[in-house]
Amino acid sequence: MKPYPGYIFDLDGTVYRGGRLIPGAAETLARLRARSARVVFLSNNPTYTREQYAAKLARLGIPCAVAEVANSTYAVIRELQRDAPAARLYVVGEPVLVNELRDAGFALAATPEETDIVLLAFDRTFHYGKWLFAHRALRRGAQLWATNPDRTCPTEEGDTPDCGSLIPAFEASSGRKLDRMTGKPSPAIVRVAAECLGVPIGDCLMVGDRLETDVLMGRNAGCDTAVVLTGITTPDMLAGSDIRPDYVLQSIADLA
Repeated sequence: MKPYPGYIFDLDGTVYRGGRLIPGAAETLARLRARSARVVFLSNNPTYTREQYAAKLARLGIPCAVAEVANSTYAVIRELQRDAPAARLYVVGEPVLVNELRDAGFALAATPEETDIVLLAFDRTFHYGKWLFAHRALRRGAQLWATNPDRTCPTEEGDTPDCGSLIPAFEASSGRKLDRMTGKPSPAIVRVAAECLGVPIGDCLMVGDRLETDVLMGRNAGCDTAVVLTGITTPDMLAGSDIRPDYVLQSIADLA
């Protein structure tokens, strides 16, 4: 495997599983950094902040600055700052996401009539009132964005069991098609991660344990990809998939 200037790492199933590092992960990352490669850690989970991810990695033995973390919340903030900085938002999401958007300077809509963008995210606090507000806003012409409700939802431990998707339901009820997806499996989140690295995306390697998200979005974003077999993907799944990574690794330890 050729060396890359930048590495984008999925977290759960790739760097750690739950509360334990994948064997060899800390040593591999130290070797990459020692040869001046840049690394960024990527998560689709909007229920934890970048600061919390950096602290968790540090507790597990991997030094990590907040600037080396890109989660789905950070990706949507960057997209909004670039393309809709004055948009008034209605967020179908949890308080941590709402607070981060507010802290980033975005206005939150008080009524469906003043809503410019309805943003969908994983939301364990979802209720009929949120549905009705978002539905009315969309019917009045608000855009529909999503940051991560792509048939998977993060749990407290970081796993992603199937939980269905809000996107088709809102599209069907409102007649509005999704305008933008910023979380996995959108290549937008990979582009944001590459911006964190300060490395051209074509010079990055995306490393993850899921073919249908990590590998697919890396390919669509224009970077090389590697799948590790320490998470979701098994050899049988790999053999039966049309999604082909550039590299297949037993674990992150095979990188360096």
